[in-house]
Amino acid sequence: MSSGEDVDPTRGGGHAGPEVVVVDARGLRCPLPVIRLAQQVRDLAPGTLVEVWATDPAAAADVPAWCRMRGQELVSAEEREVGEGGAHAAYLVRVVAPR
Repeated sequence: MSSGEDVDPTRGGGHAGPEVVVVDARGLRCPLPVIRLAQQVRDLAPGTLVEVWATDPAAAADVPAWCRMRGQELVSAEEREVGEGGAHAAYLVRVVAPR
């Protein structure tokens, strides 16, 4: 999509296990990665995993803070150096309750 947002209901690139919903926020600046995450979580059942891909360095603070404030679980955060779209951070979030 031209906005930089891409929601892909396939398995996240570095996570082994159940399928996750991928929110591709690469190229988007603060606060858009968290806004895209919030929009996606709103429609998902508790227990669903969402992986946010972001290139904005501010997401390193914003995604964990959003999870704390909204009662969602940050499962992991990692830097990825390879793959489609180049280097980016990947944040895995478990939906605890829709917001």
